[in-house]
Amino acid sequence: MNAVRQLPLFSTYPVNVTDLHSKSRLRDAVPLFQSYLFHEGKSENTVKAFTGDLQLLAEWGGDDVRLGSYTTSKLNEFMHWLEYGRGVPCSRKSYARRVTTLKVFFKWLHNLAAIPVDPANAILQRSGPAPLAEILSPDEINDALEYAVSLRRIRLNAPKPDARPELLFRLLVDTGIKKGETALLALDSVIIEDDHPYLIVRHKSPRDIYKERLIALDPAWLPVYDAYLAQYRPTSLIFNCTPRNLEYILEDVGRGAGIENKVSFERMRWTCAVRDYRRGDDPEAIREKLGLSKISWQETFSKIKRLTELQIEHEQEG
Repeated sequence: MNAVRQLPLFSTYPVNVTDLHSKSRLRDAVPLFQSYLFHEGKSENTVKAFTGDLQLLAEWGGDDVRLGSYTTSKLNEFMHWLEYGRGVPCSRKSYARRVTTLKVFFKWLHNLAAIPVDPANAILQRSGPAPLAEILSPDEINDALEYAVSLRRIRLNAPKPDARPELLFRLLVDTGIKKGETALLALDSVIIEDDHPYLIVRHKSPRDIYKERLIALDPAWLPVYDAYLAQYRPTSLIFNCTPRNLEYILEDVGRGAGIENKVSFERMRWTCAVRDYRRGDDPEAIREKLGLSKISWQETFSKIKRLTELQIEHEQEG
């Protein structure tokens, strides 16, 4: 039982399973779940793996989320994020184990009567290769930019010009950074050398040091940035709105440009990678730009090459 205390990822309250209920927090349930797993004869490696999976759930939604607020829809969104939104490859084996983690965890809570319904029961295991992500075509990128530029100009049907949609879209198509990284960009994240703008992506955790990088920006981004600063006057973070609002802005740009399906951070990240690969950028430079480890890059690069092949084939057919 000492091994349970060797996994201090969450707080240790409540201390008894009878204290768990639908209003309990995720982080408070995990230590008790660890004890349950050990009592069931699970190995320490299995317990660590299951705990790590739940830690990812906390990373995605927050470890203060109440147990009763998880629905099947939310858990499916989490699994989708693991595959496409996290920026780290999720193998079929890892995907299957994480589904198992959710099923075991929420079934345990339901059997304890801590939650009235088991939201993980309806989650399906999948076999076969993961589907490829959606990306924007060069024409769709141009359409989105044209629409975003129009928002920055005074129009009869717009209350006022807005530079933020164009700034965000240009930033993501140039850099491929993730939503969390975008939301944490500070004013000093942008540096200018000889009229060339660069973006510094920083991370607080020492284990994510390899994700910190310097990315060159298209010089066309700079006048948009100046217009944005004059309009919004941020004092610390560049984007003084919530990450969810940034998602809405991207979706609005996609709809306004007539792009089929939602434009998301995930879609922009893959679009950036394929765009860079098609123009001949060195794969190692793309890996560093995306902030990926060499291990995770292997699977990601194979997907980038396949997406590029499919995009070229589509263009030739058209």
